Amino acid sequence: MTGATGYVGGRLVPRLLEAGYRVTCIVRDPGKLESRPWSGDKRVLVLRGDAADPESLTRAMQGCRYAYYLIHSMLVAGTAYRDQDRALAQAFATAAERSGIEGIVYLGGLGETGGGLSEHLASRREVEEALSSTSVPVTVLRAAMIIGSGSASFEILRYLVERLPAMITPRWVSTRAQPIAIRDALHYLVACLEHEETTGRTLDIGGPEVLSYKELMHQAAEVIGLRRRLILPVPVLTPELSSLWIHFVTPVHRDIARPLAMGLRNQVVCRNDDARRLMPHALLSPRQAMEAALGRMQLGQVETSWSDAGAIPGDPDWAGKTVFEDRRELQVDATREQVFGAISRIGGSQGWYAANLLWKLRGMLDRLVGGPGLSRGRRSSKRLAYGDALDFWRVTALQENRRLQLRAEMKLPGDAVLEFEVLDGSTANRTTLRQTARFAPRGLAGLLYWYGVLPLHNLVFGGMIRSLALSAKQEPLNGVQHA
Repeated sequence: MTGATGYVGGRLVPRLLEAGYRVTCIVRDPGKLESRPWSGDKRVLVLRGDAADPESLTRAMQGCRYAYYLIHSMLVAGTAYRDQDRALAQAFATAAERSGIEGIVYLGGLGETGGGLSEHLASRREVEEALSSTSVPVTVLRAAMIIGSGSASFEILRYLVERLPAMITPRWVSTRAQPIAIRDALHYLVACLEHEETTGRTLDIGGPEVLSYKELMHQAAEVIGLRRRLILPVPVLTPELSSLWIHFVTPVHRDIARPLAMGLRNQVVCRNDDARRLMPHALLSPRQAMEAALGRMQLGQVETSWSDAGAIPGDPDWAGKTVFEDRRELQVDATREQVFGAISRIGGSQGWYAANLLWKLRGMLDRLVGGPGLSRGRRSSKRLAYGDALDFWRVTALQENRRLQLRAEMKLPGDAVLEFEVLDGSTANRTTLRQTARFAPRGLAGLLYWYGVLPLHNLVFGGMIRSLALSAKQEPLNGVQHA
């Protein structure tokens, strides 16, 4: 299994375990899977590997019968993602052949064939060709928009509908699509292993209804409980402008939004019902899929999110650099669990405990210059895990009731880390809360940035640690549950 840290792969592994399979996950950073409930299953083997290295892939695939290819590198700058995707797929196919894999399964993109494909869908076709370049049979499942809690496509749809009562949209809003619920896509991904007649075939998978994106938006508004949205298509909005608009209105970054927006001009409808015939299954309608997704979100049970994937940079190399530090400590009349529970609720809808208006302003400025801003929020209001996105931060260290480290992913002229430590206090009934912000500037711009925001530190960081201490005293003794 490649892509186990991603949106689909993270949900597919437990379904394969339920079906009785043993699973080997090849990941760049095994730590990202430690928080998954299934990672401790004795039938799961997690190996560190590089998808670009056929030798390491070949070693990892030894003893496996099937291999899932769930890698897609849209975040590479410009059109380079097509070249990288093609090279990665070729390396994967080569390794599969060398290791004796019986079959490859690939989740590709549904869309019209022939010329006129968007760059995004054309890249998916190139990956199919690369995977099929060896003697190993490849089963390709082509899907359109996947509706599920935390999926990028559904997040775009939901945020546009929630935030814009009236929309001026590109003409692609009238394009017909056949979305599929994530649970139905997972069914097909597992079932194809059990049905030999699917081996080596390309199968279109979709839900039971074909709708335009405009109709999907209207349905989403109804499911969310909003009034019907006013949607006005115009011919002048390009994919580039559409991706920028998506970037500002939704949590999805413009680098992801652009290839998705370009693909929206292509009709994505199943050409036949072979998948339904060969792998019978009761499919959810788009409305049912949206209701299920929103229900999971309201319960705080988002299993995986589009923001899960991607490399996690380690701590900056502070050695030999100018490093500015803002360190504060407080003695708190609360237990370690209570203090860490308060820390663990930071960000998202909870906010940052102090100067929330300034945090929101910083998030808006970050979005304007191409950063993630605060709109990503957090996957769960009750759980934190290594690798989680947290507004414009990323969890890069997590030790239960001891330490939380966040690394900045906002646009900055330097490297920034925010760390919280929970230590023994001066007496048995007290706990020491230590809060440290570090910044390694890059060039003159970094120096100007640090000194420019320095006057606000007492308001932001001082207010934060004081509010955390007060909140910890009110925290339930059992604290917050962590993944």
